[in-house]
Amino acid sequence: MDYQVHTLQSGIRVLHKPTASNISHACIIVNAGSRDEGDSKDGLAHFIEHLLFKKTERRNTNQILNRLELVGADLNAYTTKEYTCVHASFLKPHLERSLDLFEDIVFHSVFPEDEMAKEKDVILDEISSYHDQPDEAINDDFEDLLFEGHPLGRNILGTLKSVKSFTQKDILDFLRSNYMTDEIIIGVCGDYNFKNLIRVSEKIFGKIPRNKQERKRTVINSYTPNELRFNKPINQSHCVIGNRSYAMHHEHKTGFLLLNNLLGGIGMSSRLNLEIREKHGIAYTIESNYTPMSDTGIFSIYLGTDPEKMPKALKLVERELQKLRDQKLGPIQLHQAKQKFIGQIALGEENRMGLIISMSKSLLDYGKVDSLEEVFARINAVSSSQILEIANQMFDPTLLSRLTFDPQELS
Repeated sequence: MDYQVHTLQSGIRVLHKPTASNISHACIIVNAGSRDEGDSKDGLAHFIEHLLFKKTERRNTNQILNRLELVGADLNAYTTKEYTCVHASFLKPHLERSLDLFEDIVFHSVFPEDEMAKEKDVILDEISSYHDQPDEAINDDFEDLLFEGHPLGRNILGTLKSVKSFTQKDILDFLRSNYMTDEIIIGVCGDYNFKNLIRVSEKIFGKIPRNKQERKRTVINSYTPNELRFNKPINQSHCVIGNRSYAMHHEHKTGFLLLNNLLGGIGMSSRLNLEIREKHGIAYTIESNYTPMSDTGIFSIYLGTDPEKMPKALKLVERELQKLRDQKLGPIQLHQAKQKFIGQIALGEENRMGLIISMSKSLLDYGKVDSLEEVFARINAVSSSQILEIANQMFDPTLLSRLTFDPQELS
């Protein structure tokens, strides 16, 4: 994977992935997310992400939103447990225009009180809307079950109470403590000369002051498996089963990514989809996910179905997990799983926005970006014995937590 990296005087790194296209994609990723919020500040990182688009020292809201849209570009952002990302897609000539806007909103937003008040109402509405989607809400509530009492368990959106309490001081304190310049990546995927890209980056970001501090994240707490059930005004039952899992630097990460893809990952041929949906016709949606983070990870299986079908569906899920704990994958099964996973990763490179974001995260997390050949080599090195070991660690029924949303019974 051909790419180049330049470190600005502030510590901000500029990553370039050259592509022969008139369409460019860029992102600015900060290694700061919802887990970095202080006590009673749930949702602050996400709140800041919203306010980045409101007012800066040079631009008002309309000027920010129109800066790229007037040239047909797309601008957006998102917040996760560990990252904040602003990204844009634009025609090749508008690189400087896009990076200039990134610099303005990330480093020169002023967070006026009137905009804060309006955006609080927007997010409060977003929280209410989110609670109306049980298939979404249950996954966040499950993470709270896995990490009870730890910042990783908090909902990224925050709570009605916490969002209402945010002050301008809270925002400025968070930025000062977490927007560290050596933990920021500017990623660009486009048809540019690298020297010219660096010249533009130096011109726009060259005066940003260095902010380097020691990372202070709450140490992961102990884990006790738990099972909770709630009645809600919904029509279907929803269930999530899962476990804490391997961190991003763990030796089993690649093996578990492969195993998760085989179990319930992308596509219709996963074991869970074939068994639960195709063979028995029980659930429309069933999937598994593995998300590695800096010091831990999350593994979960989600399904939604009619209440009377849920017991059978869960038994079938447990049977599939038992098979993977008891039986090694045969050579053909393992080869097919690897080929499927490798093909999906290769096709994912066609999504160039996703690619530059993924590369930027890799540079943040590992200090480098692996080529596809290196990624494929790690996948091909996974053995049946390793898969069996991972399955017995992650799918141990004594370590699995479960959260269920059931329809309320009519009185």
